[in-house]
Amino acid sequence: MRPTRGGESPAASAAARLTRLGSLLREGSIDELPTLWKVLRGDMSLVGPRPLLMQYLTRHTPEQARRHLVKPGMTGWTQVNGRNSISWDDKLALDVWYVDHQSLMLDFKILAMTILKVLRRDGISAAGCATMPEFFGSVDNHTQPAVAHDH
Repeated sequence: MRPTRGGESPAASAAARLTRLGSLLREGSIDELPTLWKVLRGDMSLVGPRPLLMQYLTRHTPEQARRHLVKPGMTGWTQVNGRNSISWDDKLALDVWYVDHQSLMLDFKILAMTILKVLRRDGISAAGCATMPEFFGSVDNHTQPAVAHDH
């Protein structure tokens, strides 16, 4: 990505700032190689909820905040069930579902599904965005978002 220009919001302009090379790296998930270093250092896991921006922490409902009960991962249940093509509420609900159902077998399943997703280039970005629009919190904290069923 190119740097932001004066008065330009990083989140709002992400799609416009993405270069051709950045697009190719993103489509092939090659941009994830630095994250692999974090896994090797032990700061992250291969499987778990993807880390989000620090400013999002105060925007989670108590239920959504449960996603932080496990180590963040390079890939996760959310990534194989929609990645960036689903809403924030659905993404966070899938992260919490993973926290409640995590197992070694589920992790192997997620890793296999991730390989297929990367090869198919599914759900790389939300419509009109380089990745996802900024998360400002849930619209209605009293409704339960849809959760993908175990495949």
